[in-house]
Amino acid sequence: MSNRDLDAAGILDPELRASYELCRQLNASHGKTYYLATLLLPPAKRPFVHALYGFARYADEIVDDLASTLSDSEKAEQLKTWGDNFLALYESGETDDAVCKAVLDTVRRWNIPREHFEAFLHSMNMDLTVTNYRTYEYLYECVYVSAAVIGLQMVPILEPTDQKAYEHAMELGVAFQLANFIRDVNEDLDRGRIYLPLDELADFGVTEEVLKQRVATPEVKAALKAQVARVKELEERSRIGISMLSPAAQPCIETARILYCGIVDAVEGIDYEVFKKRATVSLPRRLAVAVPAWWQARKLWRNSVQSAKQSQSDDPDGDFVVIIS
Repeated sequence: MSNRDLDAAGILDPELRASYELCRQLNASHGKTYYLATLLLPPAKRPFVHALYGFARYADEIVDDLASTLSDSEKAEQLKTWGDNFLALYESGETDDAVCKAVLDTVRRWNIPREHFEAFLHSMNMDLTVTNYRTYEYLYECVYVSAAVIGLQMVPILEPTDQKAYEHAMELGVAFQLANFIRDVNEDLDRGRIYLPLDELADFGVTEEVLKQRVATPEVKAALKAQVARVKELEERSRIGISMLSPAAQPCIETARILYCGIVDAVEGIDYEVFKKRATVSLPRRLAVAVPAWWQARKLWRNSVQSAKQSQSDDPDGDFVVIIS
């Protein structure tokens, strides 16, 4: 993370700065689309968003690291120990954990409720004990605690002008997660998991056994098409919520909306052949979305009182170009 971002955010303690930098590195390494969108935020906002990503990524690594030799029960114990330690220090904010130090500082600065982190940790535990979901209602419990709460954590940092922004943030978070589930069907089968509602698959004649054959039959394609339609519906309902955020935050979330939900457009583009190809948003599409958003964001920063005090050298053009490509 550039020192100017940390300075702009008022993060001065050397150990705390190192923790925020670690979270930024996790974001840049594992969440390129997310990181790209984050660069569209004012510099003073970015470290806090990186911290929230770092928390989610660290927990996810405990659960989903395919290279891990730990059993599910051992992973669950490691997750519980780490999560319990984080929650125990939630009020004091005093921790030596390299990731949690920045997260707890973010929590205090933005008054983010403890229950959002409790819910997220619960979702990670579900990943170790639940391998499929019979209904959308059951899947939604997983998605709410793993994705909707991420939106709820983010909203205070984005300074909403209307409390309804929280509801729409949940819708957008759920749309992001469901899009990932559709794209990652093949990879999730490698982990022994299915994140699609089995009763809805059955409506198209698709059983667990059929899905595990990893062939995009007409029935499988029709079932995936129905799941894509849900993502698009959630995305559309969420859009009004972006206008309820501070103007300087809107280019970031609008870009994230287009690129993350664009995953299902990419799935359509490969004719639902998710077992043969990984659906990705193309570089030309990322450029077409991100570059105009970048210029819009710069204009908004310059119009703000805070960014007026910063020099042009505060613009991370190099980071922006690298992450797009």
